[in-house]
This record gives sequence, structure tokens and C-alpha cells, in this order.
Amino acid sequence: MPPSSRVTIRDVAAAAGVSVATVSKVLNNRYGVAAETFARVTTVIEELGYEASLVAQSLRNHRTNVIGILVADIEPFSTELLKGAADAIRGTGFELVVYSAGGRTGDPQGWERRYLTRLSGTLVDGAVLVTPAVDLEGLPGTPVVAVDPHTGRSPLPTVDSDNLHGGQLATEHLLSLGHRRIALLTGREDLKSAQQRETGYRRALAAAGVPVHEDLILRGDYDHDIAARSAHELLKGLDRPTAVFAANDISAIATIETALELGLRVPDDLSVVGFDNIPESALCSPPLTTVQQPIREMGRRAITLLVKLIDGEMPDETHITLGTDLVIRRSTARLS
Repeated sequence: MPPSSRVTIRDVAAAAGVSVATVSKVLNNRYGVAAETFARVTTVIEELGYEASLVAQSLRNHRTNVIGILVADIEPFSTELLKGAADAIRGTGFELVVYSAGGRTGDPQGWERRYLTRLSGTLVDGAVLVTPAVDLEGLPGTPVVAVDPHTGRSPLPTVDSDNLHGGQLATEHLLSLGHRRIALLTGREDLKSAQQRETGYRRALAAAGVPVHEDLILRGDYDHDIAARSAHELLKGLDRPTAVFAANDISAIATIETALELGLRVPDDLSVVGFDNIPESALCSPPLTTVQQPIREMGRRAITLLVKLIDGEMPDETHITLGTDLVIRRSTARLS
């Protein structure tokens, strides 16, 4: 048999010298197969590398034992979240399949529903959706958990972090170092989490009696190139800020790179704080002070919650918000 061809149940039956029905019984652990025959069929299955079709299994058993994770793109945030999901899936009896739109979502308000409809029922038993843009309630028979949904809490079970508190922590840290001209590179305006980080920034300034300068608030969009352009706009003039809070680490790293290109020293001339604490934040130069949201734990909790929903259990809580903490490294310093 050519190595590129797919092994079928008929191939197994022919090689073992039994009927297709007998192979089916072995695959499904049904009664009526002699021990010797069962052992022979099992050996042939292993030798040929036969894998039962997920679609066929789901039609027979109404379960695939597969959980899907849908992400718009594979980037640092989703990568860390997937690590947590992989941690949690071990020992559950489920397998994990990841679907990425590769950043090319086309219709940003509907791609999740479109692809979840394709996958649900016959390919996955449930799904974790990362930063979904629309309300996906009402897909029959498909348990769904949303991580960091655009609109915040929804009728769907959700897992997110305390973004408002994180925004306050970042800004309060810069204020404690004597900074008053503190710029903000915002996140994606369609994400509730980004809005909450900005609210935290504004509240911290207000609590300190520091006026908000709207000209110091520019788009970052959680995007390296957009953040770099905004950072250049902020830092090119003489009346530049002495500190920048970027709404995610990618934007903060872009800010540090831009500052260095303009001849500024971080943190001597400019302090920078990010948000997320992705692995890259500790590896950049200088290492980035950032707000840690427990991304990996978010992935773990989402899978744990989803498995309970699939198994028909009632979770203790269906809306989980995890805490955020400040991680101080060398990208921030007292204003001299």
C-alpha cells in the first residue's frame, strides 16, 4: 500500500482476515469478538497505523473527544494561552485542535460563528474562543467558553483578567517614580479589555491630581508597527512624555525600539511599561516592566471550565476574572 494513501477500515479487515463488522466491534470495544481475533485485529490496526475518522466516530458515538480552540492569529498572547490549554487537557481524555484564521479574518464580526459552525458537532465537542467579536450564544449543542471577549462578560461562560486594575497599577507605578507626562498607547478599540486598561490609566491620573493630556493618548492597537508609528509621533518632539504606558507588551517593545532609534535611552530618558508579561518582555533590552495577566492560567481555566460543560457538570462559576500584578524590571526609573 503506498505510504501516502489513507488506511481504511476495509484495509484492516482484509489484512486481519475478518469482516468489516468485526473490525468495527474491536474499534468500539463491543462484545462478540473472540480474544484471539481481537488481539489479531488490534495488532493489524497498530501495524497499518489506522486512525478512525473523527466524523465517523462522532456519528456513531455523538462524541469526538476533541476540543477546538479558535484564535484570530498565532501571536504571543494566543501562544501563551495555548500552552495553558495544553497543560489542562492532559488526563481529561480529550484531544486539542487549534484553528487559526492567520490574521485574515475577513469579516471581523462573524468569522468565529462561521468557523465554529463548521467544526461543531462532527469535529469538536466544544470550543474555546479567544477574543471573540460577537455574541455566539445559541449554537445548539456546542459548549463554548470565551477568553477575553470583545464585549466583556456575556451570556457565554468567560475567562478574563482584571484589566482595569492592571491599567491602574501600570500608571500608579510611573506616577510613584515622579512622572507626570505619561503617554498611553491604547489597545484595540473594539476590545473591552483595552478600554478597561485605558480607564485604569485615566483613573490613576485623576486620583493623583494629574490632568489627562489627550494629545499623549495615541493608538497602539496591540500591533507592533502601529505602535511604533505612534511612539515616533510621541517622542520626536521636544515636549515629549517622560514615560509611556503601552496597552500590551508588543506595543511597549515597539516603543523601546523606537526610542532607541531616536537616540533616547530607556529608562534614563524614557520609562516604558507594558501589559501581558509575555516571554519576550523579559528578553528585550532593557527587560520590560509590565503588568502580568496570567495568560497561561487563563488557558488552563478555560479548558477546565469547558470540559465540565461538555460532561454536563455545573461549574462553580461561569465568569472567571483572574488578578493582575506588576512585574518591575529595568525599563522604568525615577524621573531625574
